Amino acid sequence: MKLTKNLEPAERKAMRRVFWRSYAMNASRTGATQYHACGFLWSIMPIIDLFYKDDPEGRKKAMVRHTAWFNATLHLNDFIVGLVASMEKQNSQNENFDDSSITAVKASLMGPLSGIGDSFFWGILRVVAAGIGISLASAGSAMGAIVFLLLYNIPAMIIQYYSLYGGYSVGTTFIERLYESGGMKILTKVSSLLGLMMMGSMTASNVKFKTILQVTVQGSKQVMKIQTYLDQLFVGIVPLAVTLVAFWLLYKKHVNINWVMLGIMVLGIVLGLCGIC
Repeated sequence: MKLTKNLEPAERKAMRRVFWRSYAMNASRTGATQYHACGFLWSIMPIIDLFYKDDPEGRKKAMVRHTAWFNATLHLNDFIVGLVASMEKQNSQNENFDDSSITAVKASLMGPLSGIGDSFFWGILRVVAAGIGISLASAGSAMGAIVFLLLYNIPAMIIQYYSLYGGYSVGTTFIERLYESGGMKILTKVSSLLGLMMMGSMTASNVKFKTILQVTVQGSKQVMKIQTYLDQLFVGIVPLAVTLVAFWLLYKKHVNINWVMLGIMVLGIVLGLCGIC
């Protein structure tokens, strides 16, 4: 294939191992700390072992570098893996290479690729494959489940393969062009904005609060619903407040995330028992 014909045999073998290892990346989901970082490190270890085999200190730094927080859609995150693998190769060969750019690229690409990947794989491909599979299954065909798995996994595997080798072939040329054109600053800024928009959307759609409290106006039968006035003041003001308080506890007070989650659960139960929500 064109993407692999220019690779040395050792590189080709290492990248093949990276490809198969990347399927287990989501198995290391540690949401309280690094999320998929351990899976990312395990996936890219064949490349690190290959290019830092004569540089133990560089190998150690590379391993530490990839314990940073990472999360992206599975089938497209291989583009980041391939790009980072190419940058690690360049870093091992060029002593003037800025290794902090490796982490910057990972952080910059997670949001945009996840936005595309989640929409396509979870919102389109899986829905279409499931619709066809369910149609067959509802007609009594045992092929329903098999067709679903094939329709989803074959395109996903092809995209994942080309994402990995595409990222690796783009390599440092991509980074050099970004730096020369000033695109890296733009990419980082846009990615940050997109990430904030996604977090805001997730907060609005997943954090819910509706109070059933109401007050009867003295001397009349008119009932004032507290939720109506909260919405008039600011739609979603309570969910936003809960999110901001949780963020403050996590990043300013360094409270363990498990205690924050437990506190929110207890608060929800108490408010429910008191008839507030």
